[in-house]
Amino acid sequence: MTNYLIKKMVSLAAVLFLVSLTVFSVLFVLPGDPAQIILGINASPETLAALRVRLGLDQPFWAQYGSWIGSLLQGTGGHSITYDMAVFELIGSRLAVTGPLALMAMAIAVVLALPLGVFAARHQNRPADAAVMAGTQLGLAVPEFWLGILLMLLFSVHWGIFSAGGFPGWDEDVWGSLKALFLPALALGLIRTAILTRLTRSSMLEVLREDYVRTARAKGLKERTVVYGHALKNALIPVLTIFGLQMGQLLAGAIIIENVFSLPGLGRLVFQAIGQRDLPVVREVVLFMAAAIVVVNFLVDLSYAAVDPRIRLDGQ
Repeated sequence: MTNYLIKKMVSLAAVLFLVSLTVFSVLFVLPGDPAQIILGINASPETLAALRVRLGLDQPFWAQYGSWIGSLLQGTGGHSITYDMAVFELIGSRLAVTGPLALMAMAIAVVLALPLGVFAARHQNRPADAAVMAGTQLGLAVPEFWLGILLMLLFSVHWGIFSAGGFPGWDEDVWGSLKALFLPALALGLIRTAILTRLTRSSMLEVLREDYVRTARAKGLKERTVVYGHALKNALIPVLTIFGLQMGQLLAGAIIIENVFSLPGLGRLVFQAIGQRDLPVVREVVLFMAAAIVVVNFLVDLSYAAVDPRIRLDGQ
């Protein structure tokens, strides 16, 4: 177990290094001058040159990259051109919206997908199975932003149950904040429900054909015990893998859905930063999202042994 953790941590560090190098390289070669953005188009060449020196923009690539990595390791990060504050502070404030949104969306997906996938597998080739598969196909075909708009029209405009957008803040109104996140979380969660339901069904169908399942039934165990006590646990391995990937995709999906519902989260922050050419914000947020995806998949790898005792993380 210890050797496995060491190997995974080394791999984690290597991936984060490559991601940081890629992100910095792409933004380094993009046209545009951050100093010009800060001072405006009427700034004199002397003023622009002085600001470039102060920001370190006159340094070569590796010097700028090393300075950036050093600021990340110290916990300071870059400085936003638009907001005139540390990017880490911006990320922390916006993560208070995107974090709960992603967790609510995945909770909705898991709560709906596992029972639906098991139900469809137990009723294979029957009308109930066909209905579930048709619903998941519809969920895969509908874009997240379109589903979000439909939910807004239904629950906000016609019924007035939820607000059409905005976020009051956790300090102002906890219940109102939860209600503000529910519709966007539902839009994100239903799309993930379709994916996880289909995967759960196919994995359950494969496991239900195993010899140990037939043996459990031959012993007279109740069908519920066979399905949920024996089969489902072993069928969760591929579901966990996709779950980790979906958690990463939620951060990317939040960029669109947060703009649809006017939520001040990470997605909307990076969207605005791209339009304002606030490169330090774009750089740090993209790196944070990549790091979150890598860490989530690392935790998913560790969960394999807990779900299936046949898996040994030390390779024995």
